[in-house]
Amino acid sequence: MEKTVIIINGNGGVGKDTLCDFAGEKYKVKSISAITPIKEIARQHGWQGEKDPKSRKFLADLKKIFVEYNDLPYRYLTEEYENFLHSDIQILFVHIREGEEIEKFRRYVGVPCVTLLIRRDNLLKNWGNDSDDNVENYEYDYVYHNNKPLSEAREDFGMFLKKILPRG
Repeated sequence: MEKTVIIINGNGGVGKDTLCDFAGEKYKVKSISAITPIKEIARQHGWQGEKDPKSRKFLADLKKIFVEYNDLPYRYLTEEYENFLHSDIQILFVHIREGEEIEKFRRYVGVPCVTLLIRRDNLLKNWGNDSDDNVENYEYDYVYHNNKPLSEAREDFGMFLKKILPRG
């Protein structure tokens, strides 16, 4: 199988991490997120890992500041991508929220790269910050509807991945 980058996005709680874990049962995968270095900074200054709207807005605002100041999230992603190229990992899942950041990273990637939106019915779609609230305002290559029970989602997502992954 050819190395592939999947830029994955979706509202909070749609199951992105669970689906990446399912993929890891069949492929060698790694998941990285543009928010990781921002969370590390936030933890050093009192954030306890909460996922409530106030905390999500705090992280989104802090990320925006770092993007403008020194592009820390992008630099983190490109470094992790370069490590991926020299590893035995087959699929790199890259979690990015903002459309302009998705495009910037996508232009950097030199291996097959697709964008994937995960949707789930009946979830909160307004978190009160631009990063979360504008997830749907991007034209993704693929959309996966994660509405099946966990017992069925594992196999269903595996079949979905087979359809979208390049051969090789």
